[in-house]
Amino acid sequence: MTLALSALACRRHGRTVIEGIDLTVAPGEFVGLLGPNGAGKTTLLRAALGLLPAEGHSSLAALPARLRARAAAFMPQGREIAWPVSVETLVALGRIAHPDAAGETDHAAVEAALSALSLLPLRDRPATQLSGGEQARALLARALAQDTPLLVADEPIAGLDPAAQIEVMRLFRRLADQGRAVLASLHDLGLAARHCTRLVLLHQGRIMADGSPEAVLTPENLARCFGVVAHVAQGPQGLMLQLLGTLQPVVSPDCTPPKK
Repeated sequence: MTLALSALACRRHGRTVIEGIDLTVAPGEFVGLLGPNGAGKTTLLRAALGLLPAEGHSSLAALPARLRARAAAFMPQGREIAWPVSVETLVALGRIAHPDAAGETDHAAVEAALSALSLLPLRDRPATQLSGGEQARALLARALAQDTPLLVADEPIAGLDPAAQIEVMRLFRRLADQGRAVLASLHDLGLAARHCTRLVLLHQGRIMADGSPEAVLTPENLARCFGVVAHVAQGPQGLMLQLLGTLQPVVSPDCTPPKK
């Protein structure tokens, strides 16, 4: 499935949060959505999913709720688990989107999700007794068990230890390589550079840059968007990025490059 957004805009409490968003995410892509706090990343994801009222068009939000649940899985930023169900039961909730699936199909999807997130040893533990990072992995496994062509995740590696962050990013890249589409908001620029096939840089509710990691993560873009000084170079294992300091960002209100 290709997610297609056109002129998407969302206003909340009388304030424009995102505006003029034109974006496609196609099968085989792992798109990292980057931007500073308050840039509109969460609003963009939720509006694209039809969870917030928005202007413009989202191919996903246009679907009936039943078909939408089979087209896209969503891992929200909030990680609260209210009920002390087992980890396996929590992950199995992702199969609700497939009420006509055979029992063996459901079981295989849950087992695959538990294995992919290294949760098999924790399958019988109450989900409310997990650490914060383990809960994040369990909720991601639930989304993975939904077995949809599109996976949308809002800060999926926040709170994970470094090894778990890398494994989740590798998992997302494998899903893309297998022909699924992945759209995830991220704050770790280095991991985004190494694992995403494409990056979208959002600032002040608009797309400032969209392209390959090399094209988006330039020192100039990072200075204008995040107000940081960065060293970016190609290493033996791909693009490498080191943040060196901060500066006072100079960004045009419409996020367009300053005129020369």
